[in-house]
Formats: sequence, C-alpha cells, structure tokens
Amino acid sequence: MPQNKMQRIIFALITVMITVPCFVIYCLSIENGGILNVDFKFALMLIPIEFVLAFFSEIFVGSPLSLKLALNAVNPKEHKPIFVELAVICSTVCIMCPLMSFLATVLYKGIFPALVFHDENFTVTHFFLQFIPNFLQTFVLNFPFALLSQIFFIQPCTRQIFKTIFNSKKSKAKQN
Repeated sequence: MPQNKMQRIIFALITVMITVPCFVIYCLSIENGGILNVDFKFALMLIPIEFVLAFFSEIFVGSPLSLKLALNAVNPKEHKPIFVELAVICSTVCIMCPLMSFLATVLYKGIFPALVFHDENFTVTHFFLQFIPNFLQTFVLNFPFALLSQIFFIQPCTRQIFKTIFNSKKSKAKQN
C-alpha cells in the first residue's frame, strides 16, 4: 500500500489513531472488570501518551521489522496480495503487541496510576516483583484482541482511509 516514506508515516498515523483508543478502552475494561467501570478521564490522559509511544514504536521498530519478517514468510511475486497483507499484519502484531503490552504494564499497573490516583499502597518493590507476571498477563490478554482487531477491523479501516486520501490526491493531480 504505502509507496514511500511519507506514505508509510501517514499509514502508521492512521493505524495508531484507530488502534490506541481501542486498546486503551480494552485494557482499562480488563483492569476494571468491564467497560462500564472504565474511568474515561483516566483513558483520556492515557490516549495521548500511548499515541506517541505507539506511533514512534511503529515507525522505528514495528513497521521495518514486520516487513522483513513477513517477506521472509511470503514472496509478493508468488503469493496472492491477501496473503502478503495478512503476513504483514500478523508480523506487526507479533512485534507490536509485546512492546505495547510492556508499556501498558507500566502505564496501567505501575507508577503512573499510583501518581494519578495517589495510591498509598503502591511500592516500587511490589511493582518490580509483580512486573513479569503482570506483563505476561497483559500480553496474553492483548494478543488475541490485537490479532483479531487488526485483521478484521483496524487494518481494513486504515487501508480504506489511506486509499481514499491518496486516490483523492491522485484525482486532483489529474484534474490540474
């Protein structure tokens, strides 16, 4: 889809704009026992932080590595485009999900909520002792949602928006 570096940045921006709010609400609903218990003020504080972290992670880590990983699994000249697309999506999820789960563990179960909610029971020692189990739990809960949402919702929406933007630019260029 994206043909140059600028298009890859725009594609990543669109993807992150759709993905981050979905995951913030999803993670907070898991933490709080349901979507009705989500503190949306806290979600609005987390979205900009996660947006920046996810965008730069996607640009510098996720996108380059996932493309290499996907092209090791499929050959665009031999396989149908849908299989290449699925390989890229799955590779991206395999790279970004652990990375973002790590960040979510820090943001949702770490120092950030303790500072925001003035938790007197929070201790740094307890946070570090529980970090690996919390990270693994976060990753295991996020991975199925990440994979399915990327395949069936986020990437189709992103690709449609991207096509609309760049087809309208092409048609305007042809008219001039």
